[in-house]
Amino acid sequence: MVKWLRENTIAAGVLTLLRLFIGYSWLTAGWGKLSSGAFDATGFLKNAIANPVKGPDGNVVYSWYVSFLENIALPNVDVFNTIVPLGEFLIGLGLILGCLTTAAMFFGLVMNFSFFLAGTVSHIPTDLFIGAIILFSGYNAGKFGLDRWVIPFIRKTVLKKYSPVTKKG
Repeated sequence: MVKWLRENTIAAGVLTLLRLFIGYSWLTAGWGKLSSGAFDATGFLKNAIANPVKGPDGNVVYSWYVSFLENIALPNVDVFNTIVPLGEFLIGLGLILGCLTTAAMFFGLVMNFSFFLAGTVSHIPTDLFIGAIILFSGYNAGKFGLDRWVIPFIRKTVLKKYSPVTKKG
């Protein structure tokens, strides 16, 4: 199955549809926050800290994440107020254009897991599932997008500088 996802042209077409679907979701979420100019994560963070995810025994499940929210995210909420909407928008743009698809989906999954750890469920399990398929598909997920040209360019120019040179002697 993984080989089919990573190499098959029909899979690339299916992945394009998935990529467009989830990309639109990210793009509109980010654009809504950016265009309103009123996004503030303070309430969300305070609620996630006050009402952490608890297991059936009543104990906090992700105490390390609550500590992160309390000690890093909340004191730096202005930074998060910028990177959340901008990140959502750029993830969506990357997925829709098929440009740096794997990187866009990786960061989309990081954001989805962050929301999930904070106790938000909504459509996140579906997004995580689709996102994992896109991420595991690698280059093939962006084959019908800008990655067709961007990835070979990066491999040829940027990564060439960092690859070891073998000498024949």
